[in-house]
Amino acid sequence: MNNYGIFTETGTIRFERLLPGPIERVWAYLTESGKKAKWLAAGVVEPRVGGKVELRFRHDTLSPHDEQPPDKYKHMKDGTGFTGRVTRYDPPRLLSYTWGEGTGEESEVTFELTPEGEKVRLTLTHRRLGDDPDMLASVASGWHTHLGILSARLNDRMPRGFWSVHREMEEKYLKILSGF
Repeated sequence: MNNYGIFTETGTIRFERLLPGPIERVWAYLTESGKKAKWLAAGVVEPRVGGKVELRFRHDTLSPHDEQPPDKYKHMKDGTGFTGRVTRYDPPRLLSYTWGEGTGEESEVTFELTPEGEKVRLTLTHRRLGDDPDMLASVASGWHTHLGILSARLNDRMPRGFWSVHREMEEKYLKILSGF
């Protein structure tokens, strides 16, 4: 399984990860604030279509590594966040919600879970991202890094520092997007 996200069409990126199950455990990491805070962002996911989604990011709490964000992300040093709305909800297999609602750059994230023996295939698709290569590389590297942290947590391993991985992946995704 290729670890990189795939740009499937303009403004859409898809990632796949094979994670340790059971499926209910992975679902809990997508929907329960305390577990979601360990790999992505804290905040409620109301369990229904139309429900509120809160994402309160604290990248400095995702691993014990003390890292400063790159200059272009300094505004996130003390945390950042936004709300969204659940657009699809079918536990424990499908969750979609808006991302960045109210920011003028609303997109949609979909998580699909499929059992594969004792493992669970997570397919994450982020749509309506536009066509700006810098923004696409930022989103791709963000998801790549967050999914690496999720995998580490589910495998009882210590994750690498968010910003060092993000910086490395952002350079790689910029090269992918430039066709290099």
